[in-house]
Amino acid sequence: MLPNSNNDISRNLKMIDFLKCELLNTIALLFETMIKGIKDRQELVAECLVNLLLATYTLGKRLGFDYETLDKKLQDKVKISILEEHHLEKWYGDLSELNQHISNHGK
Repeated sequence: MLPNSNNDISRNLKMIDFLKCELLNTIALLFETMIKGIKDRQELVAECLVNLLLATYTLGKRLGFDYETLDKKLQDKVKISILEEHHLEKWYGDLSELNQHISNHGK
């Protein structure tokens, strides 16, 4: 084993723990923001949602998944949910719209 590999493993584990906390803290802030009548709430909600995406993608990377794999799994999940007539699709068409966005973004 290389001298720095234990350090790298330890640092990676610390980052995984940090990202898990980041996810939980951001979810808590999102829920709190949605409940309270905070001025400029829209901006804070958008920021929380973006932070959740950022933390999720980077946590996946730290756990050994590349971004392309996560993108592919997301697109597969969206397609399956469309076929299974998930409520978001059935009631609003959100998943078809998301699928279109993902498809256009990947080009």
